[in-house]
Amino acid sequence: MRIRKTFVAVVLAFGVTGAAQAAEDLKIGMVLPMSGPFASYGEQILNGARLYLEQHDNKLGDRKVELIVKDDTGVAPAVSRRAAQELINRDKVEVLAGFGLTPAAFSVGPLATQAKMPMVVMNAATSSVTEKSPYIVRTSMALPQITAPIATWAVKNGIKRVYTLVADYGPGHDAEKQFIESFTEAGGEIVGQVRTPVGNPDFAPFLQRIKDSKPDAVFLFVPAGEQGVSFLKGYQERGLADEGIKLISTGDLTDEDVLDAMSAAEGVMTSFHYSEAHDSELNKQYVESYYKAYPGKRPNFMSVAGYDGMKLIDEVLKKTGGDASGDAFITAAKGLSWESPRGPVTIDPDTRDIVQDIYVREVKMVDGKLQNVEFDRLPQFKDPVKAKN
Repeated sequence: MRIRKTFVAVVLAFGVTGAAQAAEDLKIGMVLPMSGPFASYGEQILNGARLYLEQHDNKLGDRKVELIVKDDTGVAPAVSRRAAQELINRDKVEVLAGFGLTPAAFSVGPLATQAKMPMVVMNAATSSVTEKSPYIVRTSMALPQITAPIATWAVKNGIKRVYTLVADYGPGHDAEKQFIESFTEAGGEIVGQVRTPVGNPDFAPFLQRIKDSKPDAVFLFVPAGEQGVSFLKGYQERGLADEGIKLISTGDLTDEDVLDAMSAAEGVMTSFHYSEAHDSELNKQYVESYYKAYPGKRPNFMSVAGYDGMKLIDEVLKKTGGDASGDAFITAAKGLSWESPRGPVTIDPDTRDIVQDIYVREVKMVDGKLQNVEFDRLPQFKDPVKAKN
């Protein structure tokens, strides 16, 4: 495999070289946060993408692949846009991919439209991401898609009064809106709401406010990673659990990337589309291959989105005979179905968004390791925002 990581000015060449072969290669430009507070996002997505390529002789369709990775540092839309422009104009990529956060996807969408270039979104989860360009297809999730199930589950299981806390950016707004809508429609009551800064928030005053409100539970959405660890630590230290205030969330809170650092996470209920503990033969193979390729690193939902992003490109090129031009690519992507490590998935032909099983899970200790153990499933669940349209 050949990967050019321009953010460190290093070129790594794998496979056949030479001008003639290079001209036939498929160049995929990946815009990812490889440094800064969201660097783990980029690492996991890239790990999943590379794993798929390594398992398929570095070919998608019948074309050798060159990955060109540019670091957009996180929540920096101007940097994301500039990186994508360089990939399109200088590096002559045929497919854009990656996009760890919503601001990056939003800023690059118009460039994909202008260039008529396929753009495979592998994490950014705001519902409207796929509406930013007709050339966007997503292999991760939409926030409302993973939020609605935990809201309805909560009411059915005796949680009637909830305080919501979400990060103040697109995905947080989506999660807040969908949770409130689904929860109140099912008969629940929202007793308070707060939005916290995206960057390094101090949760202490918000936790005290929640504790004073005495809800049955707090619904949380913050960016996957250290913020969840910080919140859970404060939740325990300020005695919310002792007061009987439950914690419910979307599954990125207990993401495998940080779950080992969450000693107090046992019993947390979430809804999500992937768990390392998902019980399927394909996922067992995926997890085994991931640990072999990346020792000491746990596979998470972002790695699977990167893996499935490459799977999507592979299947598209098989249908198009190797043609990665925008219109041919998107036409071939619509309606694609395959078995993922997360379960069966389909690209909705109307929205170019992913349709997938959503699971309700509880954090449990399994063989000495915290795992998100699935116990309920909503099969082939669409983004409820788009399902209404």
